[in-house]
Amino acid sequence: MRAMGSVKAVVERTGHQGTSRGGRRSTSGARGMLAPPPNICTRPPHPRAEATASGYSRRMNDRRSETARRSRSSQPSNKSKHRRARRRLPTADEVSAGGLVVDPSGPVPRVALISHRDRRGRVVWSLPKGHVEPGETTGEAAIREVSEETGIEAIIVAELGTVDFWFTAEDKRVHKTVHHFIMQAVGGEISGDNPEVLTAEWVEMERAPARLAYADERRLLHKARDMLIGEQPEST
Repeated sequence: MRAMGSVKAVVERTGHQGTSRGGRRSTSGARGMLAPPPNICTRPPHPRAEATASGYSRRMNDRRSETARRSRSSQPSNKSKHRRARRRLPTADEVSAGGLVVDPSGPVPRVALISHRDRRGRVVWSLPKGHVEPGETTGEAAIREVSEETGIEAIIVAELGTVDFWFTAEDKRVHKTVHHFIMQAVGGEISGDNPEVLTAEWVEMERAPARLAYADERRLLHKARDMLIGEQPEST
């Protein structure tokens, strides 16, 4: 009886009347007090279980990251697409010819240069040259192109060299080869009447490299100067 009285006193002090069957709160006790269902364990999870769950979550995240990375790597980049598209373009060969026309009549040798717009629309200076027509030799084409682009009549003195390069135009890749000759002016007057030429001028040979836009033509000009100096007779 004393034990029952003690329990009753504790209940009266706390206002808790226990739980009914099924784990529901008794309506006769103090309101707002919830008791856990009797069939649920309220002990904290074991540290090993937490570590196992954390490791599983980490492994799943790693697998998702690896799957996403492989998916990105399997998709071709824009650069690789561009390379494949460029490789699929048809190719064509073009042959041109031109010359370094020299005027030796003055106190210092001069060469004929032309200005025109390149494929990007920029104004550049270069040696006169153009396509070799069917049935022409490269030498014949060089003489004709020099006459058409500069108005100068010239003859070939020697072969100077060949330049070749690739470019893309009109949905194709073009391999262009240009044959250059050392030429001597024998007539005509320099002019830029050709619609493809902006200006044609005589330029002192020593100053011409600074005008030329293309490194290959600058190299040919230096070569021509060495060849012409070597042919000059020694002064006595």
